[in-house]
Amino acid sequence: MTHTEAVAVSRSTDAADPAHWKTYDEFAAGIDTYRMPAADLGGTAVSLRFDEDTALSITFEDATTATWTSDGLLSASGGNRDPYDAVRVRDDVYFVSLPLESRAREAITVVWSTMSGRAMLVHSAIAPEATAGVPQVGQTFAAGVVEGITVTGAKPGPSRDLIGMRNVYRYSPNHLYEHVYLSSERYAWQCVQGEQRGHGDVDMSTVWRFEHGLYLFCFREFVIPVASVWLHDLGYALRTTGVFLGINGQGAAQHSRAGGHIYPLGRVSYPDVEPV
Repeated sequence: MTHTEAVAVSRSTDAADPAHWKTYDEFAAGIDTYRMPAADLGGTAVSLRFDEDTALSITFEDATTATWTSDGLLSASGGNRDPYDAVRVRDDVYFVSLPLESRAREAITVVWSTMSGRAMLVHSAIAPEATAGVPQVGQTFAAGVVEGITVTGAKPGPSRDLIGMRNVYRYSPNHLYEHVYLSSERYAWQCVQGEQRGHGDVDMSTVWRFEHGLYLFCFREFVIPVASVWLHDLGYALRTTGVFLGINGQGAAQHSRAGGHIYPLGRVSYPDVEPV
């Protein structure tokens, strides 16, 4: 083994300093290396209606910019123009993120199916100040439908399907994380390889079932001011597509893309009393 090879191995196996947590931008750099390709929705539009009388209409101007209007939760009836990012995760399912520039420290993520007409919405927002014991980035969720499409199948909603599951996620040659889904409210993670190697925690999480094998997974961290939205395809594809919203090392809000491959390690089942 050459000196260069020895140094490379050392860097890939040594644990990060336990006294120094990496900032969001440090661990997120390159976490989109294995992400599925972006989809160009330019020249198309979609109108979605969610619970609590929330409406969201998006017109995709080109491959990167969209105009959108909303009534209800998002309160943008006058319209806004923002960047967007889209991934076609299945032939009929789109994962679209609006990393908002028009509304500082907020992001909108929507998932919809052109076949079933079902949709989901996640609104992520960074609180003005940190509160001890509470994740600084909060999230709200809603189920909805695509207007103009006959709706079929079950309505998306909270799911317990992932409880007991243990997976590893490979996002890049230098990003490998393990997740253990503990309950309907929390999951445990550890960095197996990467900037956070040796670091881990138990954080707040939310899981919704969109359709067979397709799950919305969101987490909100306590130590680092960051939250994420993922769409796990646990069917044949074993792929995940996600986005982050958090505060970087300079104290500014930052949006990041993510994605990669899922490797199931197994799962446990509870014999009598199950977690919350």
